[in-house]
Amino acid sequence: MTKTVEFFFDLGSPASYLAWTQLPGICARHDATLRYRPMLLGGVFQATGNASPAAVPAKARHTMIDMQRFARRYGVTMHFNPYFPINTLTLMRGAIGVQLRQPERFGAYLDAMFRALWQDKRNLGDPAVVAAVLQEAGFDPQALLALVGDQEVKDALKAATEEAVKRGVFGAPTCFVGEEMYFGQDRLDFVEEALA
Repeated sequence: MTKTVEFFFDLGSPASYLAWTQLPGICARHDATLRYRPMLLGGVFQATGNASPAAVPAKARHTMIDMQRFARRYGVTMHFNPYFPINTLTLMRGAIGVQLRQPERFGAYLDAMFRALWQDKRNLGDPAVVAAVLQEAGFDPQALLALVGDQEVKDALKAATEEAVKRGVFGAPTCFVGEEMYFGQDRLDFVEEALA
């Protein structure tokens, strides 16, 4: 039986970005399916009483140092985004909308958004910048904007976020292998062990 890794994430989470760079390889090594689960991290924080490490200055400084250590270990580019934190409601509705309506373009969407945020340091809180990133990635910005406003898409993101909270998620990224939950990109070794 093929194992599945459920990857609950938010594009605005630098730790989600790091996990995104590693999980496809981990799953490929163990013939596992990677199931992307977009959620709204702000909604998770609100429901659980959790907060971003950025809310605690000393923790924020250390977290970014630690993220750079992991980026070097993984051999990936990562730059702190000076516009962090960004309200990701539109971005995450876009993610779930593309996943629902254009699944063949979902990987391209994630690639464009994660790279814009965590490699190119672009301000994805600015609608004009988001439109430019989408266009560069071959998307029609107006069509995506319409998709983001679609009630089915809004409901799907809300339902995914509520499901995450019900399953015990309090931050991003969170992975599940079966019923076992692993929080944080620094727990990917446990995810890999669960697949082995």
